[in-house]
Amino acid sequence: MQRILLFLYSIRAFLLFIILEAIAIWLIVSYNSPQGAVFFNSSNSFTGSFLNAKDGFTSYFTLGSTNEDLAAKNAELMAKLASYTPKKDSATFELDSVLSSNYEFRSAKVINNSINLQTNQITLNKGAKDGIKEGMGVFNGEGIVGRVKGVSKNFASVISLLHTDLLISSKIKTKNEIGSTQWDGRDPQFAKLKYVPRHVEVSKGDTVVTSGYNAVFPEGLLVGTIEEVNKGTETNYLDITIKLATSFNKLTYVYLVENNMEAELDSLQEISTSINEQ
Repeated sequence: MQRILLFLYSIRAFLLFIILEAIAIWLIVSYNSPQGAVFFNSSNSFTGSFLNAKDGFTSYFTLGSTNEDLAAKNAELMAKLASYTPKKDSATFELDSVLSSNYEFRSAKVINNSINLQTNQITLNKGAKDGIKEGMGVFNGEGIVGRVKGVSKNFASVISLLHTDLLISSKIKTKNEIGSTQWDGRDPQFAKLKYVPRHVEVSKGDTVVTSGYNAVFPEGLLVGTIEEVNKGTETNYLDITIKLATSFNKLTYVYLVENNMEAELDSLQEISTSINEQ
């Protein structure tokens, strides 16, 4: 303590100078309007810059939870939109019950993803305890991502669209022509649209969407756009290359869709198959 006092005593002249300078500045700012305005504007600017930097710094560490909350909210809104039923027409026509939505939506974060294999898979941070089930369709704001293959309590594995064994029932939007999207194991930006007959007029840039003909995806989800069309001679189908809408190397948050009528549809298909086999 004595050393501190001795140090302060040794710089007493400097301290007195600082105190007098502070008093002088206070007097100038307080009794001179132009100088006061400059001082307060400068201090406000400095304080605002500091607080803005502080806010940006703290916000950075909350981006993860914020994005997750937004993804969950989007899934909730999609479910509400899908279940929305327009008001009855004034002519008293009843809406058919089959027009009501059968889909539920959930959100999840991608924690592992591969794009350089022939059979790529994706891992999500949610599982059975969050309502995730095998067979659910997976997509994001850009387009189709894949289909849930396996589920544990806390995680789910997804067969990526970049998997040579996965086929997605699709259609050319302007033509309503049905086909199947399948990755050929080459470029992760492109896939093939198969089983479109050769007589169909297809143009580069045509949009390809989900057909709604299976129980996985609703109709109209974006798959990609047609990049190239060739009329081969070996088959009755066009050789169509589509540019996928989804950027698989940038996957972060995805949505999962469940068809509540899938079990009923599957049972009907099994009955139809057994009748045809007899």
